[in-house]
Order: sequence, then structure tokens, then C-alpha cells
Amino acid sequence: MTPEPAPLSRTDPAPLSEQLARLFASRIDAGLMAAGTRLPSIRHCASRYAVSPHTVVAAYDQLLAQGLIRSERNRGFFVRERNALTPAASAATADRTPLAFPNDIGSLIRTMFPAGVRNQVKDSMDASRPSPASGVLPASWLDEGLLIKALRRAVAQDNSSSGALYGTAQGDPLLRDMLALHLESLGITTPSAQIITTSGATHALDVVARTLLSPGDAVLVDSPGWSVEFARLTRMGVRLLPVPRGPQGVDVAALEQLAATHRPKAYTTVSVLHNPTGHSLNLTQAHHVLQLAQQYDFFIVEDDTYAAFAPAHSPRYAALDGLKRTFYVTGFAKIIAPGWRVGCIAAPADWIPELLDTKLIAGLNTVTPTERALSLCLQHGWLRRHTEAVTSRLDAARSRTVQLALRHGASFAAPPAGLFGWVETGVDTEQLAQRLLDHGWLIAPGHLFYPERCSSTRMRLNFAAGQDMAFWRAYQREVRLSKATAGG
Repeated sequence: MTPEPAPLSRTDPAPLSEQLARLFASRIDAGLMAAGTRLPSIRHCASRYAVSPHTVVAAYDQLLAQGLIRSERNRGFFVRERNALTPAASAATADRTPLAFPNDIGSLIRTMFPAGVRNQVKDSMDASRPSPASGVLPASWLDEGLLIKALRRAVAQDNSSSGALYGTAQGDPLLRDMLALHLESLGITTPSAQIITTSGATHALDVVARTLLSPGDAVLVDSPGWSVEFARLTRMGVRLLPVPRGPQGVDVAALEQLAATHRPKAYTTVSVLHNPTGHSLNLTQAHHVLQLAQQYDFFIVEDDTYAAFAPAHSPRYAALDGLKRTFYVTGFAKIIAPGWRVGCIAAPADWIPELLDTKLIAGLNTVTPTERALSLCLQHGWLRRHTEAVTSRLDAARSRTVQLALRHGASFAAPPAGLFGWVETGVDTEQLAQRLLDHGWLIAPGHLFYPERCSSTRMRLNFAAGQDMAFWRAYQREVRLSKATAGG
């Protein structure tokens, strides 16, 4: 049986209006209600939490007084921008943990680390169950023994000769050699001299962006796509040119029109198992995009974060282009462990000195023992065997999760593949997220994946963490209620 929302308690000495205000304030503070999020209407909020409309009005008045929300005549109540908080609101939230990113981005990042959200939000969230919104594999899927074995072997080596004591600028030599072999298995032929190690794929993307781009430059980005990349580029003063990405992949015609009009410096894209749609590049599209890159003189920044989950022989820009216009980025946190931040850049030879300067200026060298441990995982086949086990388990989880989703009224906006599914719900998922949070479930609503703020009826689903029948029962119930409310 699906539990009723239980964030309010009639045995709590605090008035219900204060409890309700506290509930919304905690979600706003945790980044789970982004700036611009519309609060439920007074009537619908009263119905959802079984309180009187007067109680809701009193709660909203408290949030208004704290500067956490704003009222728009004939439209309703909305979460305020963080930088628009009043002095009273700043004082009221002074003892809370500040967000490291704008609310939209904070919301998405927090779905990757749901345990942290559960610690901040005193809702009915169960820390023991996987979150459908998560961006990573469940902890039970990770091989802690593999990490311990690799690190022990790495630190037992001769640290003076391996460079572990001082680090190496371009990255651990053995790891770069192993990465060259690894990339060759993906069809990307490059010497280790054209590889730079980084602290994960996100760091690699940042190094490339800071090397290639200047304020005012235009950059093509996938829409939907990875919002952390949107935030980083925007803060650099870069203009984003959203390229529609659908079930069949990149809209090449739209890309060409944008390229002809704005003359972008680069196109940043996830080529294989795109986040969030799950689409992978095909040879026809790759050929067209590479032709456009040549014609309009822009670089391709290829993010291959999900390489470990990809089918064999998946096409990649870097393989087809021979690293002439392509900067290839990948990492290993998705398959080994979220905290295992080791990634790399494979780039055109002429750009290696500038990329290396950017890496060193920003953070000096990367962590050699961790890099050496990864090189051992690659060298001895440990990572290959772990990857085979995980992908087999993921295939089974995906099949089960797809069946559960279809059985409970959801559909897929793109063919299910990889770690994530792009689910069509038929209702506004920003509002659905708030409803499901009442039952202790985090989802990743679709609006978080677009460069521009827009409503969306889609959500990103983690197949590895979407197998709980209790979630799908809550999902089905709340979707029905959302449609009934919209119809009323």
C-alpha cells in the first residue's frame, strides 16, 4: 500500500502552519525546490496535506516574510531567486548549509547524492533504498575489494620511481600508456603523449573549456543535456546555443542553422549513451556533424562519461576524426565508484601544451597513487571483469525497470539504453517531484536538463535504482492525482 504523505504531525507542539512552512523551507534550502518553482495552489495544498486553506495561507505568509517565496497576482506563489533573498531571509537561513551552485544545478547534483538530501530534509525519506533520481550506481553494485586491492598494490610500489611523491604534470606514465590501449579498444588511436589525466571527466571538461573558450564565445550544447556543463560555461561568460536532442539523436539541421548564424567555437556533446535520453551516436550523424565542424570551423568536445556501459564498437567522433578537431573526455567514476575521480583528455597534439598549462594553473598535478591504482585495474583486467559483471546486472535491471514503468502508465521518450531512461509521464514533473517527495522519493524532473528554464513532462530514471515496486505505486498514484487536479 502506498503510504500517505506524513510530513505534518498533529502531535507536534508546533502549529500545522509552522510545520508546513518549515517543510517547504527545508526543501527550498536543500535545492529540491529550485528558483521559479511554483508552490501548490492554496486549495490543492490544503487537500494534499489534509489541512484547512487558512493553515496554508498562514504557512505561505511565513515563507513570504522570510523572503523564500514571492507572490504573483493571479498566478500563485513561486520560489525566489537565491540572490533575491531579503535580509530577514538571510538571517533566517544563516545557520543552514549554503548551496554551491544555483538552485537548478544544486537540485540535479543532489539527486546524485541522495543520502545528503535525506540528512537535510526531514521528510519520510528512507536512507536504505536507492533513489530513482540518482546519477550513479547503487553502493551494493560497487566492488570495494577491487579498490582496496588496487590501492594496496599501488602504494606498495617504489614511490620515488613512480613519481608518487611529487606527482607528474601530464599524469602517471603507466596510466597514460594503459589509457592509450584502452582508447584503442574503442577505435581511438592516439599515443600516450596526447593524453592528459584529470580528476574525473568533469575536471577534464573544465580544462578543455578554459583552454578553448573566452567570454563571449558561442558554444553548441545538447538540449536536453548535462546542466552542470551549462552552469560552468555560463559562468565563464560563454553563450549557449541549444541543439535539440531527441530519440533519434542530434537535430543536424538545427545544428547547421545555429553554426551558420552564430559561428560557434565548439560543440560540447555526449556521444554515447547520452544523458538523459540514452541515445548513442550513429555513423550517419557523426559524418554530418564532422562535416559541419570542418565547414564552420568549430571543435567537438566529446564527453564519453558512460563509455563503460556502451555496446561494443559504438561510433565516436574521436575515432572517426582521428583527434583533428575532437577533444575526447572520459572518466571512471561511473563504473568504479563516484568518489574515484580519475579521468583523461585525449586531444590534438598541438593543443596538449595549452591544456597542460590550464591543468597545472588550476590544480597542479593529479593524485598519482589513485592513477597508478587505476592503471593496475586496467593492466590486470580487473576493471574489464568488473565492468562485464556490472553491465550484465544493469541489463537485467533495465529490463525489469522498463516493465515496471510500462505497467504503471509511463512510457519512454527514447529507446531504453545504458544507465538512464528518459521517461514520459504526461504531467509536469517539477510538480510531480514535489508530490513524490511527500512519499520519500526523489526524482530528476525534466526541466533540470535544459539550458533554458522550461516545463517538462519527462523525468530521468536510473535503471539500476528504479526496481522498487513501492516507488512505481507511488508514481502511478501521484500521476493520476496530478491529472485529476489539472482536469479540475
